[in-house]
Amino acid sequence: MFTIIGAAGNVGYSTSSALRRAGMPVRAILRDRTKAARLSDIGCEIITADLHDAAALAKAIDGANAVQIIMPVSPRAKDPADGLRRSIESLFEAMAQARPKRVLAISDYGAHVADDIGMPSMFRDLEVRLAQLETQLLVLRSAEHMHNWARVIPMAVASGILPTFQDPVDMAQPTISAHDLGLIAADLLLRPESGKELEVIHAEGPHRYSANDVAAVVSQLSSRVVRARAVPRSQWQATFERTMPPSLANLLIKANDAKNKGGLVEISPNAGDVRYGPTSLIDALRPLVLPE
Repeated sequence: MFTIIGAAGNVGYSTSSALRRAGMPVRAILRDRTKAARLSDIGCEIITADLHDAAALAKAIDGANAVQIIMPVSPRAKDPADGLRRSIESLFEAMAQARPKRVLAISDYGAHVADDIGMPSMFRDLEVRLAQLETQLLVLRSAEHMHNWARVIPMAVASGILPTFQDPVDMAQPTISAHDLGLIAADLLLRPESGKELEVIHAEGPHRYSANDVAAVVSQLSSRVVRARAVPRSQWQATFERTMPPSLANLLIKANDAKNKGGLVEISPNAGDVRYGPTSLIDALRPLVLPE
């Protein structure tokens, strides 16, 4: 039995679908049962559990040979950063109780950095905590998801300006389709066990892209000239806090500073295994620019 925590999201659903196509039993753990329909349609067992309820999670995981963890952010929570910390402890406690043989945790590029660089540092905390479990741990560090551009694409098409926190706008950065990440995770879960207590694998797309590349793709798909424009650093705090609480804004500001100034949100030095998804930027953004 494969158990997917966060199965309703883009990555979790992709992993669940791939496992089901391989004929494997999948238990999907969701916070919101209203999102269960498409998982039920592909034959997943559905269990609802609050990520902050360690006892309920342990019960939901019980009997699984392998568990995939996706730690979601709740941007509407009063303090999303505190929510992430609580999730880490709850996940650790649930795994310690249920004792699955293998755990695959979706992490983040930059999680190897010891300094506080915001969101990647939260995933570093997750990795450190899960490494204390008596189980085989596979960490899949992901580049930023291509679909994160969805938040600004409508504005870009309407105005001709693609706002970005990437500065300079011609700096190529690692990114990946969430669908590809889910498929890579499924492939890792299906492969024979390595026998190693801890493995760290990185995943990104077939090419690295800059904000200028994103603007060019949106231009091509929308038939409108779109140019990337960096949001001035002095405006970041106010810009982020228009749509999210301050604690989440601070995590993202630190992460973007790390990307722009030091290239810290990267593959860790001497990384042994890097997987490359096949989905190009234009194919990932097409449904966002041209929705059916």
